[in-house]
Amino acid sequence: MGFRIRLPKGLAFLNVLIIALLALFLSGCASDDPQNALTPVGPVGRAEAGLFTTIYWIAVVVFVIVEALLLYTVIRFRRRPGNDGMPAQTHGNTALELTWTIIPCLILVGIAVPTLTTIASASSIPNTPDTLKVTVVGHQWWWEFDYPSQGVVTADELHVPVGTKVAVTIKSADVIHSFWIPKLGGKMQAIPNQVNQDWFEADQTGTYDGQCYQLCGTSHANMRFRVVVQSQADFQKWLADQKTVPPQPPASAAEVAKGYQVFTTGPCVGCHTVQGTDAKAKVGPDLTHFGSRTTIAGAIMENTPQNLATWLHDPPAVKPGSLMPNYHLTDDQVNALVAYLESLK
Repeated sequence: MGFRIRLPKGLAFLNVLIIALLALFLSGCASDDPQNALTPVGPVGRAEAGLFTTIYWIAVVVFVIVEALLLYTVIRFRRRPGNDGMPAQTHGNTALELTWTIIPCLILVGIAVPTLTTIASASSIPNTPDTLKVTVVGHQWWWEFDYPSQGVVTADELHVPVGTKVAVTIKSADVIHSFWIPKLGGKMQAIPNQVNQDWFEADQTGTYDGQCYQLCGTSHANMRFRVVVQSQADFQKWLADQKTVPPQPPASAAEVAKGYQVFTTGPCVGCHTVQGTDAKAKVGPDLTHFGSRTTIAGAIMENTPQNLATWLHDPPAVKPGSLMPNYHLTDDQVNALVAYLESLK
């Protein structure tokens, strides 16, 4: 059926406004964002970014063609002054209908092929002798990292060597979480009573931010972690340091020794582990080498004495919904605990 379209007043201005707002929005997509998945530093991240870029440009071409046809139609068949008659009536166009059916099918095939190959590559978990295997456990709201072959357990910071494939086994201790390192790839859900696997590799040393991307409760946005990519030598040194058992504080270190007593005789031992002490609980993070970490509280704060004191005074005030309650510790107890925990290198 033929038709005539009246071009609304201000349509051109509206189009210009939309384009300007879109340009303003896109200008906020900074390339140096520490969690920008479009600037990857590993093969998995590059494959995922490449797939996104391919689909993006296909969508851009489709958008331009469709919008061009739409604007042409609006302008070409608009109602003109003095033309009040009915347009010529038409019905059906076999060639056109076949065209707009076949072209979308070809576009979908063009998207499906790289999508399936990327999924296959990302799902092929490496199992070579030099593959580093790590078990990742999501908790409300922090991450546990277990290196089963090395006998090392840590929290909030995942250390890996550069140029090494890392196979991660992902679990959850409570609700559904999701493990994601934007610059390295490896996005996978952590589901209770289910084991998922993924892998990634880093081409460059450095520190890369990770994030839970599955809404998992009050402090979902505060469930962060860091991936520390080190040289092989630095990683081996880190492993060796993690395998050592911190000695009990000497009596000469009065504040540290006092903190040790507060820790081992108070509520801390009910949730945490420190190797070489009676604290062997698995509810909260393993604190054996707490002092060597750069972050605390699910990687939302830098590990400084001041921040640690703030956290110990009232954890729920720092992280809403924190499962670590406010024990109403005195200033002396907090200061002693800070001295002891920061000594655990």
